[in-house]
Amino acid sequence: MTMVAACPGCVAAPLALKHAENHAAPAVVLSLPTIHCAACIGKVERKLNAMPDVDSARVNLSLKQLSVYGDDLDTDTIVAALKSIGYDAYPLDVGMLETRQDSVGRNLLVRLAVAGFAMMNVMLFSVAIWSGATDTTRELFHLISAAISLPAVLYCGQPFFASAWSALRVRGLNMDVPISLAILLATGMSLYEVLNGGAHAYFDAALSLTFFLLIGRYLDHHTRSSVRSAAKELAALEVHQAQRIEDGKAVKTPVSSLAVGDRLLIPSGVRVPVDGRLDSAQALSDRSFLTGESAAITLAKGQQVQAGEINLGAPFEMTATAVGDDTTLRRVAHLVEMAENSRNSYTNLADRAARIYAPAVHLLAFASFVAWILIDGDVRHALNIAVAVLIITCPCALGLAVPAVATAAIGRLYGLGFLVKSGTALERLAEVDVAIFDKTGTLTLAGGSARLDHLTDEQAAVARGLAQASDHPVSRALIGALPDAPAATLTDISEVSGNGMEALWHGETVKLGRGAWLGASFDGLGLKIGEQAAVELPLHETPRQGVDVALQGLRDLGIPPQILSGDRQGTVSALARQLGVQDIHAEISATEKHTYLTELQNEGHHVLMVGDGLNDTASLAAAHASVAPSSALDASRNAADVVLLRENLDDFPLLIRIARSTSRLSKQNFAIAAGYNAIAIPVALLGYATPLLAAIAMSASSITVILNAMRVRFVR
Repeated sequence: MTMVAACPGCVAAPLALKHAENHAAPAVVLSLPTIHCAACIGKVERKLNAMPDVDSARVNLSLKQLSVYGDDLDTDTIVAALKSIGYDAYPLDVGMLETRQDSVGRNLLVRLAVAGFAMMNVMLFSVAIWSGATDTTRELFHLISAAISLPAVLYCGQPFFASAWSALRVRGLNMDVPISLAILLATGMSLYEVLNGGAHAYFDAALSLTFFLLIGRYLDHHTRSSVRSAAKELAALEVHQAQRIEDGKAVKTPVSSLAVGDRLLIPSGVRVPVDGRLDSAQALSDRSFLTGESAAITLAKGQQVQAGEINLGAPFEMTATAVGDDTTLRRVAHLVEMAENSRNSYTNLADRAARIYAPAVHLLAFASFVAWILIDGDVRHALNIAVAVLIITCPCALGLAVPAVATAAIGRLYGLGFLVKSGTALERLAEVDVAIFDKTGTLTLAGGSARLDHLTDEQAAVARGLAQASDHPVSRALIGALPDAPAATLTDISEVSGNGMEALWHGETVKLGRGAWLGASFDGLGLKIGEQAAVELPLHETPRQGVDVALQGLRDLGIPPQILSGDRQGTVSALARQLGVQDIHAEISATEKHTYLTELQNEGHHVLMVGDGLNDTASLAAAHASVAPSSALDASRNAADVVLLRENLDDFPLLIRIARSTSRLSKQNFAIAAGYNAIAIPVALLGYATPLLAAIAMSASSITVILNAMRVRFVR
């Protein structure tokens, strides 16, 4: 007895579903923007799985998200545990994130498998008929083919039928209308011919057509399936609880219930929930999340505090001046949402072709039907020829033209370290003529590096002892640059807000912080031990490897690079001189970035935006095409069309070359489809398109298109 092997995907699917059903939704979901490898995953999961209330913890590296399962879990405790092992974590609102189960893709794959299985079986009977089977044998094979084809066509063609009906219901046409007509008429006419003793049937052609078009539909879905809303990610990153001061006491309150004029307490290390005015004497704030500026900001009483900032110093008090939709974070999210909606209106090459192709096919089939009725008056013969025209001109190759090239290009780019997330990204990348780069975290590596070879062992030990007592980004960068020698044993360690760290070591006061605070002549970071002169600890941002090659490669492609940064003018200018970039804009906000980019595009430019911070998110969404490094914030990665998976930028120009090649090969595929139709249409109109010829012609055109698409893998 012949045994049919089960499809591995079909076997695994129920097990996966069962596994998902046995787990409730995670109690806590956190964003982990600083994880980057398998070691990070192991470290985070081991730490949390060892906690008593945690049932399990799972890290998703591609989304940079952590899901923690358990009962009565406290988010603050988990965040603190992660911070103790060196990872920043930001709470996400699970209810505001989209479900990520790809039921559409799974559904298409199942239909594709059924269509392929049915097609192969019907083809076996068709080969027997073409080989000379006649009379009762031919009728039996036709009836068996009909029994296989009818349920398969009705099931597998549902994606096309539903789309076609949606268009017809509003008196419109789309590519799925001629596809559905061809499939249904081919099946219906075949059944009619079989029941009336006809010699020919189109069951194999109908199933082949369905199979190849489902391939195209799945490839197209695959290129789009990674797209998520960055605006929703921004909303999910908002703070949901605040400490409102009531009768002199701090009371935990939902942020949604805050009003303008409320006084709030912002503890150390906590994100500011709303915009407001600082009431305390001073505060130390990390605005890199919002502005991209790498250094912390010292704020004085009365200055503005924005939603999204992180308090790096002592707890401070503030008065709310903007809440709800009026906060900085919400305004940026609104800009992102508008930009996403604008980008979604971009019409890809296949859709533009479909607008012309669909009505042309209908008119041609109808004209052939009318013409043959006038020629011989045989309605059955005329209808057969009209069906043959629909089948042989049906946009099978056209449906594969763009998805086949895009999928081949996406696979090639993934191997080079580029994750393409948008279905139209490559077409838009091929059109860019200006490239705008953020600085910190994009052209440079986050955190920077220090040159500390001038320190003595004693100085290095004291510096490590002071730095490891602080969670400031500069301290973390300093720890990474210091030798692996043990830290000095310090006592009475304290943080002087806005200045640095100080402690006692062997009875002497030691300080790590701003040069002015240390009484030194330099402005940067320094170390002072007792009465000794302060020693400068210069921090230098490290340009990403290959950044100079990338920028020169873009210039060679006719794409001049620019730098837009929220960082200080001097820092941006120094890097621009090093990289040879002439056009720079420093100390600009997220709104100013978005405005500048929009003005460029209104002038007719197609802008490529490359950035990683929250202040880049609106610009990433508004740009004609956009790229974000994998170290970027969740919202920035999701606003971008492409995520850069590697730190090295050497291959960045190849991204543009492959995109341009993708556009060129897609147009070539349309030319192949048009050439095929130029030959096949006259054959069908003259009545010579037998089912065998129709099936061979469709398969040959589809295979040619796929082979041409593979050429994108050889672009250099």
